[in-house]
Amino acid sequence: MFDSLGKGLSGLIRKLTTGTSVDKKLVEEILNDLKILLLQSDVDIKLADELVSNVRRKTLEEKTPAGLTLREHVLKTIYEELVKLLGENPAPLMGKKRIMFVGLFGSGKTTTIGKLSKSLMKQGLKPALVALDYHRPAAPQQLEQLGKQIGVPVHINSNKNPYEAAAEGMKKFEKYDTVIFDTAGRNALDKELAEELKKLTEIIKPDEVLLVIPADLGKVAKVQAEEFHKLAGVTGVVISKMDGTAKAGGALAAASVTGAKVKFIGVGEKIDDLESYDPKRFVSRLLGLGDLETLLEKAKEVDIKKESVEKIVEGRFNLQDFYDQIEAMQKMGPLGQIAKMVPGLGAAMPEAMMEKQEEKMKRFKHILQSMTKSEKENPGIVNASRIKRIAKGSGRPESEVRELLDQYEKMKKMMKMLGGQAGLQRGALKNLGKQFGFKF
Repeated sequence: MFDSLGKGLSGLIRKLTTGTSVDKKLVEEILNDLKILLLQSDVDIKLADELVSNVRRKTLEEKTPAGLTLREHVLKTIYEELVKLLGENPAPLMGKKRIMFVGLFGSGKTTTIGKLSKSLMKQGLKPALVALDYHRPAAPQQLEQLGKQIGVPVHINSNKNPYEAAAEGMKKFEKYDTVIFDTAGRNALDKELAEELKKLTEIIKPDEVLLVIPADLGKVAKVQAEEFHKLAGVTGVVISKMDGTAKAGGALAAASVTGAKVKFIGVGEKIDDLESYDPKRFVSRLLGLGDLETLLEKAKEVDIKKESVEKIVEGRFNLQDFYDQIEAMQKMGPLGQIAKMVPGLGAAMPEAMMEKQEEKMKRFKHILQSMTKSEKENPGIVNASRIKRIAKGSGRPESEVRELLDQYEKMKKMMKMLGGQAGLQRGALKNLGKQFGFKF
């Protein structure tokens, strides 16, 4: 997600934090690199210039606040200006009755509707969908199929009339918590479709109009966002396909310029791959400072057992606990995404290493599934003959079974050693967090 900018910003932060001394020359060097990074990520040049100018003024022309070193002040100011560029904290959708989705052809609008519906269901809400796209062949059927997949009702007008569909859908789903309207994908400058969208807005009178912008749209996003805003009064933006491009700056910054807040970001192809957008957390991840709040929320969603986590942290876990954690981590998402939420870990581990480790976790899971309950609870009993049986049952070589047992023992020893340093590490995180208003 936003990988090249994230890696570049992490590099700038390392340059800032590891330098022997921070002076005007180093700050100017960092600001120049920052501007290049923003432009490479398709952020509008005026916005990039404004951000760099603000950081320069606050750090070099104004007095450093009491209690902060210049190094800390520069880091804090870059963080605050990036948050300002990428939007304010969004208003939640809870309680919104009618949500109308708008966007370009191929923006991922219908898929995003499915993801949002699933998210609303997790919150205990009852959503329903209304098909308003009768321009693209099979578009209503695509929405209907998506509705069946997640267990949400879909209304389709038999006359293929979007205006009739809108009125019918509102009446049919009156008792539902949220009704989501899927309009036709369009170019905001298309006059015929623009008129249709204006008329639909008048009929539906939506509580929320969400514009879906693909992350790879670049600088064009600004023009499209402004046009859609004029037509339908966009209240929020969803950035789709964030996992597939390094150039999401234009999409994020465009939303900020139009005054419509980014509410969600699509981070993958799965139905659960939709995150509520929080600029502070997002920028924290970009800077390599992690995002422990989102990580904890993900952990809560997959119901990770507290006792199991404590046993691992204290180095007194068995292979059943090890298996439970592998399963839980896989439910939370790709290892690379999880690593970015841990302060310092995302930048420290190359992407290739992450992918290799994720593949290894899958193999280890197969091996663990071939073990008996007693073997997982008492790894010490796994001898040569048991290794042979486990390897045969899992379809993996004996060497991999031994590798799993070896890694398990090494991990246990490492966690026991780190356990004594946990208090110190928590204290360091808290001190870092205070600078940015985070609570670890």
